[in-house]
Amino acid sequence: MDFARTEEQDEIAGLAGTILADLVTVDRLKAVEGGDADGDATGDRFDREVWRALADAGLLGVGLPADLGGSGLGIVEQCLVLEQVGRTVAPVPVLASCVLGALPIATYGSAAQRSRWVPGAVTGETILTAALVEPANRWPEHPTTTATGSVDAGWRLTGTKTCVPAGTVADAIVVSATGEDGSAGLFLVEAGADGMAVEAQRVTNRDLEAQITLDGVAAELLTDDPGALPWLVERATVALCAQAAGVVVQALEMTAAYTKERVQFDRPIATFQAVGQRAADAYIDVEATRLVLWQAAWRLAEGLPASTEVQVAKYWAAEAAHRVGHTAVHLHGGTGVDVDHPIHRYLIAARELELTLGGATDQLLRIGAALAATRE
Repeated sequence: MDFARTEEQDEIAGLAGTILADLVTVDRLKAVEGGDADGDATGDRFDREVWRALADAGLLGVGLPADLGGSGLGIVEQCLVLEQVGRTVAPVPVLASCVLGALPIATYGSAAQRSRWVPGAVTGETILTAALVEPANRWPEHPTTTATGSVDAGWRLTGTKTCVPAGTVADAIVVSATGEDGSAGLFLVEAGADGMAVEAQRVTNRDLEAQITLDGVAAELLTDDPGALPWLVERATVALCAQAAGVVVQALEMTAAYTKERVQFDRPIATFQAVGQRAADAYIDVEATRLVLWQAAWRLAEGLPASTEVQVAKYWAAEAAHRVGHTAVHLHGGTGVDVDHPIHRYLIAARELELTLGGATDQLLRIGAALAATRE
Protein backbone atom coordinates (compact mmCIF):
# COMPACT_ATOMS: atom_id res chain seq x y z
CA MET A 1 0.00 0.00 0.00
CA ASP A 2 1.34 3.40 -1.01
CA PHE A 3 -0.03 6.44 0.82
CA ALA A 4 2.14 8.92 -1.05
CA ARG A 5 0.18 11.29 -3.27
CA THR A 6 1.12 11.92 -6.86
CA GLU A 7 1.74 15.47 -8.07
CA GLU A 8 -1.62 15.36 -9.85
CA GLN A 9 -3.41 14.32 -6.65
CA ASP A 10 -1.77 17.18 -4.74
CA GLU A 11 -2.97 19.60 -7.42
CA ILE A 12 -6.54 18.29 -7.22
CA ALA A 13 -6.67 18.57 -3.44
CA GLY A 14 -5.06 22.01 -3.56
CA LEU A 15 -7.40 23.33 -6.24
CA ALA A 16 -10.51 22.06 -4.46
CA GLY A 17 -9.27 23.45 -1.15
CA THR A 18 -8.53 26.87 -2.62
CA ILE A 19 -11.87 27.22 -4.40
CA LEU A 20 -13.90 26.09 -1.42
CA ALA A 21 -11.93 28.09 1.15
CA ASP A 22 -12.34 31.24 -0.97
CA LEU A 23 -16.06 30.86 -1.66
CA VAL A 24 -17.51 29.03 1.35
CA THR A 25 -17.21 31.78 3.92
CA VAL A 26 -19.21 31.96 7.13
CA ASP A 27 -21.31 34.82 5.73
CA ARG A 28 -21.93 32.84 2.54
CA LEU A 29 -23.05 29.80 4.53
CA LYS A 30 -25.46 31.94 6.52
CA ALA A 31 -26.88 33.40 3.33
CA VAL A 32 -27.36 29.98 1.72
CA GLU A 33 -28.91 28.53 4.86
CA GLY A 34 -31.17 31.56 5.08
CA GLY A 35 -32.32 30.94 1.53
CA ASP A 36 -31.28 34.36 0.23
CA ALA A 37 -28.08 33.57 -1.68
CA ASP A 38 -28.31 34.46 -5.39
CA GLY A 39 -31.92 35.41 -4.75
CA ASP A 40 -32.59 31.71 -4.15
CA ALA A 41 -35.51 31.37 -1.77
CA THR A 42 -35.83 27.58 -1.99
CA GLY A 43 -33.97 26.97 1.29
CA ASP A 44 -32.46 23.79 -0.14
CA ARG A 45 -28.98 24.57 1.27
CA PHE A 46 -27.45 24.27 -2.18
CA ASP A 47 -24.87 26.90 -3.12
CA ARG A 48 -25.12 27.04 -6.90
CA GLU A 49 -22.27 29.56 -7.22
CA VAL A 50 -19.86 27.14 -5.54
CA TRP A 51 -21.27 24.30 -7.63
CA ARG A 52 -20.53 26.25 -10.84
CA ALA A 53 -17.01 27.03 -9.64
CA LEU A 54 -16.29 23.35 -8.97
CA ALA A 55 -17.71 22.40 -12.37
CA ASP A 56 -15.69 25.10 -14.19
CA ALA A 57 -12.53 23.79 -12.51
CA GLY A 58 -13.28 20.24 -13.69
CA LEU A 59 -13.61 18.95 -10.14
CA LEU A 60 -17.05 17.36 -10.57
CA GLY A 61 -15.65 14.89 -13.08
CA VAL A 62 -12.36 13.84 -11.53
CA GLY A 63 -13.60 10.29 -10.88
CA LEU A 64 -15.60 9.91 -14.09
CA PRO A 65 -14.48 8.49 -17.46
CA ALA A 66 -12.60 10.73 -19.89
CA ASP A 67 -14.83 9.66 -22.81
CA LEU A 68 -17.78 11.27 -20.98
CA GLY A 69 -15.99 14.52 -20.19
CA GLY A 70 -14.41 13.52 -16.89
CA SER A 71 -10.77 13.35 -15.92
CA GLY A 72 -10.63 9.55 -16.04
CA LEU A 73 -9.14 9.30 -12.56
CA GLY A 74 -10.56 7.25 -9.70
CA ILE A 75 -12.04 6.97 -6.24
CA VAL A 76 -8.90 8.26 -4.49
CA GLU A 77 -9.01 11.53 -6.44
CA GLN A 78 -12.76 11.78 -5.84
CA CYS A 79 -12.13 11.36 -2.11
CA LEU A 80 -9.56 14.18 -2.17
CA VAL A 81 -12.24 16.55 -3.44
CA LEU A 82 -14.77 15.30 -0.89
CA GLU A 83 -12.28 15.76 1.95
CA GLN A 84 -12.14 19.45 1.04
CA VAL A 85 -15.95 19.60 0.87
CA GLY A 86 -15.97 18.26 4.43
CA ARG A 87 -13.34 20.74 5.62
CA THR A 88 -15.51 23.64 4.50
CA VAL A 89 -18.92 22.01 5.20
CA ALA A 90 -19.72 23.23 1.70
CA PRO A 91 -23.41 23.04 0.76
CA VAL A 92 -22.91 21.27 -2.57
CA PRO A 93 -24.09 17.75 -3.58
CA VAL A 94 -20.73 16.41 -4.79
CA LEU A 95 -21.12 13.07 -3.04
CA ALA A 96 -24.72 12.66 -4.23
CA SER A 97 -24.26 13.64 -7.86
CA CYS A 98 -20.72 12.48 -8.63
CA VAL A 99 -20.50 9.29 -6.56
CA LEU A 100 -24.05 8.06 -5.88
CA GLY A 101 -25.48 9.02 -9.26
CA ALA A 102 -22.93 9.51 -12.03
CA LEU A 103 -20.44 6.81 -11.02
CA PRO A 104 -22.81 3.79 -11.25
CA ILE A 105 -24.34 5.12 -14.49
CA ALA A 106 -20.86 5.54 -16.01
CA THR A 107 -19.85 2.05 -14.85
CA TYR A 108 -22.98 -0.03 -15.46
CA GLY A 109 -25.18 2.04 -17.78
CA SER A 110 -25.88 1.42 -21.44
CA ALA A 111 -24.25 3.69 -24.02
CA ALA A 112 -27.47 5.70 -24.22
CA GLN A 113 -27.77 6.06 -20.45
CA ARG A 114 -24.11 7.07 -20.06
CA SER A 115 -24.21 9.67 -22.83
CA ARG A 116 -27.51 11.12 -21.63
CA TRP A 117 -26.68 11.60 -17.95
CA VAL A 118 -22.96 11.60 -17.18
CA PRO A 119 -21.67 14.53 -19.31
CA GLY A 120 -24.23 16.83 -17.67
CA ALA A 121 -23.10 15.67 -14.23
CA VAL A 122 -19.51 16.57 -15.16
CA THR A 123 -20.48 20.10 -16.21
CA GLY A 124 -22.82 20.52 -13.25
CA GLU A 125 -25.85 21.10 -15.46
CA THR A 126 -27.37 17.78 -14.38
CA ILE A 127 -27.72 16.67 -10.79
CA LEU A 128 -27.91 12.98 -10.02
CA THR A 129 -28.26 10.94 -6.85
CA ALA A 130 -29.11 7.47 -5.58
CA ALA A 131 -31.88 6.25 -3.29
CA LEU A 132 -30.37 3.49 -1.16
CA VAL A 133 -31.82 3.99 2.33
CA GLU A 134 -35.24 2.72 3.38
CA PRO A 135 -37.34 3.27 6.51
CA ALA A 136 -36.89 0.48 9.10
CA ASN A 137 -34.22 -1.22 6.98
CA ARG A 138 -30.65 -0.76 8.22
CA TRP A 139 -29.08 -2.81 5.42
CA PRO A 140 -28.94 -0.90 2.10
CA GLU A 141 -27.53 -4.02 0.43
CA HIS A 142 -30.94 -5.71 0.86
CA PRO A 143 -33.63 -3.32 -0.43
CA THR A 144 -37.29 -3.96 0.27
CA THR A 145 -38.34 -1.81 -2.68
CA THR A 146 -39.55 -4.17 -5.37
CA ALA A 147 -39.04 -4.25 -9.13
CA THR A 148 -41.48 -6.05 -11.36
CA GLY A 149 -41.42 -6.47 -15.12
CA SER A 150 -38.88 -7.45 -17.72
CA VAL A 151 -36.44 -5.99 -20.20
CA ASP A 152 -39.03 -6.21 -22.98
CA ALA A 153 -42.08 -5.02 -21.02
CA GLY A 154 -40.27 -2.43 -18.92
CA TRP A 155 -39.87 -2.17 -15.17
CA ARG A 156 -42.05 -0.82 -12.36
CA LEU A 157 -40.75 0.08 -8.90
CA THR A 158 -42.76 0.10 -5.68
CA GLY A 159 -41.49 1.10 -2.26
CA THR A 160 -40.25 3.97 -0.11
CA LYS A 161 -36.78 5.48 0.05
CA THR A 162 -35.73 7.95 2.70
CA CYS A 163 -32.89 10.43 3.30
CA VAL A 164 -32.14 10.67 -0.42
CA PRO A 165 -29.39 13.32 -0.69
CA ALA A 166 -30.22 16.08 -3.18
CA GLY A 167 -33.46 14.22 -3.77
CA THR A 168 -35.47 17.42 -4.17
CA VAL A 169 -33.22 18.82 -6.92
CA ALA A 170 -32.00 15.69 -8.73
CA ASP A 171 -32.81 15.24 -12.41
CA ALA A 172 -32.53 11.44 -12.17
CA ILE A 173 -32.16 8.93 -9.35
CA VAL A 174 -30.43 5.56 -9.22
CA VAL A 175 -32.77 3.33 -7.21
CA SER A 176 -31.92 -0.01 -5.61
CA ALA A 177 -34.68 -2.60 -5.75
CA THR A 178 -35.21 -6.34 -5.41
CA GLY A 179 -36.59 -8.25 -8.37
CA GLU A 180 -39.05 -11.12 -8.43
CA ASP A 181 -36.17 -13.61 -8.35
CA GLY A 182 -34.93 -12.13 -5.06
CA SER A 183 -31.79 -10.50 -6.45
CA ALA A 184 -31.10 -6.79 -6.08
CA GLY A 185 -30.46 -4.50 -9.04
CA LEU A 186 -30.04 -0.82 -9.84
CA PHE A 187 -32.67 1.12 -11.76
CA LEU A 188 -32.87 4.64 -13.15
CA VAL A 189 -35.86 6.89 -12.50
CA GLU A 190 -36.30 10.38 -13.94
CA ALA A 191 -37.50 13.22 -11.74
CA GLY A 192 -41.22 13.84 -12.01
CA ALA A 193 -42.07 10.31 -13.13
CA ASP A 194 -45.71 9.32 -12.76
CA GLY A 195 -46.35 7.58 -9.44
CA MET A 196 -43.35 9.16 -7.68
CA ALA A 197 -43.92 11.42 -4.67
CA VAL A 198 -41.04 13.51 -3.30
CA GLU A 199 -41.27 14.89 0.22
CA ALA A 200 -38.54 17.22 1.50
CA GLN A 201 -36.70 16.21 4.68
CA ARG A 202 -34.56 18.64 6.70
CA VAL A 203 -31.75 16.55 8.20
CA THR A 204 -29.32 17.16 11.07
CA ASN A 205 -26.79 19.30 9.16
CA ARG A 206 -29.64 21.40 7.68
CA ASP A 207 -29.29 19.82 4.23
CA LEU A 208 -32.53 19.20 2.37
CA GLU A 209 -32.92 15.52 1.53
CA ALA A 210 -36.01 13.65 0.39
CA GLN A 211 -38.32 10.79 1.17
CA ILE A 212 -39.39 9.29 -2.14
CA THR A 213 -42.44 7.07 -2.48
CA LEU A 214 -42.62 4.90 -5.58
CA ASP A 215 -45.99 3.50 -6.62
CA GLY A 216 -45.46 1.42 -9.73
CA VAL A 217 -43.07 4.00 -11.18
CA ALA A 218 -41.66 3.29 -14.63
CA ALA A 219 -37.89 2.77 -14.48
CA GLU A 220 -35.01 1.83 -16.73
CA LEU A 221 -32.83 -1.09 -15.72
CA LEU A 222 -29.31 0.15 -15.05
CA THR A 223 -27.92 -3.26 -14.18
CA ASP A 224 -29.05 -6.59 -12.78
CA ASP A 225 -25.47 -7.52 -11.87
CA PRO A 226 -25.80 -8.84 -8.28
CA GLY A 227 -22.46 -7.25 -7.43
CA ALA A 228 -23.50 -3.76 -8.51
CA LEU A 229 -25.36 -2.71 -5.36
CA PRO A 230 -22.56 -3.79 -2.95
CA TRP A 231 -20.13 -2.07 -5.34
CA LEU A 232 -22.08 1.16 -5.08
CA VAL A 233 -22.54 0.94 -1.30
CA GLU A 234 -18.79 0.46 -0.82
CA ARG A 235 -17.89 3.49 -2.91
CA ALA A 236 -20.60 5.63 -1.37
CA THR A 237 -19.36 4.66 2.10
CA VAL A 238 -15.73 5.48 1.33
CA ALA A 239 -16.75 8.80 -0.21
CA LEU A 240 -18.75 9.59 2.90
CA CYS A 241 -15.74 8.70 5.07
CA ALA A 242 -13.62 11.14 3.06
CA GLN A 243 -16.09 13.93 3.71
CA ALA A 244 -16.17 12.99 7.42
CA ALA A 245 -12.36 13.06 7.53
CA GLY A 246 -12.40 16.61 6.23
CA VAL A 247 -14.95 17.60 8.87
CA VAL A 248 -12.95 16.24 11.81
CA VAL A 249 -9.61 17.56 10.52
CA GLN A 250 -10.97 21.10 10.24
CA ALA A 251 -12.87 20.86 13.55
CA LEU A 252 -9.67 19.88 15.35
CA GLU A 253 -7.61 22.62 13.67
CA MET A 254 -10.20 25.25 14.63
CA THR A 255 -10.28 23.93 18.20
CA ALA A 256 -6.50 23.94 18.51
CA ALA A 257 -6.37 27.54 17.32
CA TYR A 258 -9.13 28.60 19.71
CA THR A 259 -7.65 26.93 22.80
CA LYS A 260 -4.25 28.54 22.14
CA GLU A 261 -5.86 31.99 21.99
CA ARG A 262 -8.45 31.68 24.77
CA VAL A 263 -6.93 32.72 28.10
CA GLN A 264 -8.19 31.78 31.57
CA PHE A 265 -6.27 32.39 34.83
CA ASP A 266 -3.59 34.16 32.76
CA ARG A 267 -2.87 31.03 30.69
CA PRO A 268 -4.06 29.77 27.32
CA ILE A 269 -6.58 27.02 28.05
CA ALA A 270 -4.62 24.73 25.73
CA THR A 271 -2.05 24.43 28.54
CA PHE A 272 -4.61 22.94 30.94
CA GLN A 273 -4.15 19.19 31.35
CA ALA A 274 -7.79 18.25 30.79
CA VAL A 275 -7.99 20.34 27.62
CA GLY A 276 -4.75 18.84 26.32
CA GLN A 277 -5.96 15.31 26.95
CA ARG A 278 -9.19 15.81 25.02
CA ALA A 279 -7.32 17.46 22.17
CA ALA A 280 -4.84 14.57 22.09
CA ASP A 281 -7.66 12.01 21.99
CA ALA A 282 -9.22 13.95 19.12
CA TYR A 283 -5.89 14.00 17.27
CA ILE A 284 -5.62 10.21 17.54
CA ASP A 285 -9.20 9.89 16.24
CA VAL A 286 -8.46 12.14 13.28
CA GLU A 287 -5.27 10.33 12.32
CA ALA A 288 -6.93 6.90 12.61
CA THR A 289 -9.87 8.08 10.50
CA ARG A 290 -7.58 9.27 7.72
CA LEU A 291 -5.38 6.16 7.85
CA VAL A 292 -8.21 3.64 7.41
CA LEU A 293 -9.96 5.88 4.87
CA TRP A 294 -6.99 5.92 2.51
CA GLN A 295 -6.40 2.21 3.05
CA ALA A 296 -9.97 1.45 1.93
CA ALA A 297 -9.87 3.93 -0.97
CA TRP A 298 -6.54 2.55 -2.18
CA ARG A 299 -7.85 -1.04 -2.18
CA LEU A 300 -10.93 0.01 -4.15
CA ALA A 301 -8.74 1.90 -6.62
CA GLU A 302 -6.53 -1.16 -7.06
CA GLY A 303 -9.52 -3.44 -7.63
CA LEU A 304 -8.80 -5.45 -4.48
CA PRO A 305 -11.45 -6.89 -2.13
CA ALA A 306 -12.20 -4.10 0.32
CA SER A 307 -15.47 -4.85 2.11
CA THR A 308 -13.94 -5.16 5.58
CA GLU A 309 -11.59 -2.23 5.04
CA VAL A 310 -14.54 -0.06 4.00
CA GLN A 311 -16.45 -1.12 7.11
CA VAL A 312 -13.45 -0.37 9.33
CA ALA A 313 -13.16 3.06 7.70
CA LYS A 314 -16.84 3.78 8.35
CA TYR A 315 -16.54 2.55 11.94
CA TRP A 316 -13.71 5.01 12.61
CA ALA A 317 -15.40 7.81 10.68
CA ALA A 318 -18.57 7.34 12.75
CA GLU A 319 -16.81 7.09 16.12
CA ALA A 320 -14.38 9.92 15.39
CA ALA A 321 -17.08 12.15 13.98
CA HIS A 322 -19.06 11.72 17.19
CA ARG A 323 -16.14 12.22 19.58
CA VAL A 324 -14.27 14.97 17.72
CA GLY A 325 -17.46 16.89 16.99
CA HIS A 326 -18.35 16.97 20.68
CA THR A 327 -14.78 17.72 21.74
CA ALA A 328 -14.67 20.70 19.41
CA VAL A 329 -17.87 22.15 20.82
CA HIS A 330 -16.95 21.45 24.46
CA LEU A 331 -13.47 23.02 24.18
CA HIS A 332 -14.99 26.12 22.62
CA GLY A 333 -17.01 26.56 25.82
CA GLY A 334 -20.04 28.82 25.48
CA THR A 335 -18.91 29.79 21.98
CA GLY A 336 -19.43 26.20 20.92
CA VAL A 337 -23.20 26.47 21.29
CA ASP A 338 -23.43 29.89 19.63
CA VAL A 339 -24.88 29.29 16.17
CA ASP A 340 -23.23 32.50 14.95
CA HIS A 341 -19.86 30.77 15.42
CA PRO A 342 -18.84 28.34 12.63
CA ILE A 343 -17.75 25.47 14.93
CA HIS A 344 -21.31 24.24 15.50
CA ARG A 345 -21.61 23.37 11.79
CA TYR A 346 -18.84 20.80 12.23
CA LEU A 347 -20.72 19.06 15.04
CA ILE A 348 -23.96 18.77 13.07
CA ALA A 349 -22.08 17.74 9.91
CA ALA A 350 -20.22 15.09 11.92
CA ARG A 351 -23.43 13.72 13.42
CA GLU A 352 -25.12 13.54 10.02
CA LEU A 353 -22.19 11.67 8.46
CA GLU A 354 -21.83 9.43 11.52
CA LEU A 355 -25.16 7.71 10.96
CA THR A 356 -25.52 7.87 7.16
CA LEU A 357 -25.22 4.38 5.58
CA GLY A 358 -24.91 2.86 9.04
CA GLY A 359 -23.24 3.94 12.25
CA ALA A 360 -20.43 2.26 14.17
CA THR A 361 -22.60 -0.59 15.50
CA ASP A 362 -23.78 -1.50 12.01
CA GLN A 363 -20.18 -1.72 10.83
CA LEU A 364 -19.19 -3.94 13.75
CA LEU A 365 -22.09 -6.28 12.97
CA ARG A 366 -20.91 -6.54 9.35
CA ILE A 367 -17.29 -7.14 10.37
CA GLY A 368 -18.35 -9.75 12.93
CA ALA A 369 -20.46 -11.59 10.36
CA ALA A 370 -17.54 -11.62 7.93
CA LEU A 371 -15.18 -12.98 10.59
CA ALA A 372 -17.68 -15.66 11.60
CA ALA A 373 -18.06 -16.75 7.99
CA THR A 374 -14.30 -17.19 7.54
CA ARG A 375 -13.19 -18.36 11.00
CA GLU A 376 -12.07 -21.78 9.78
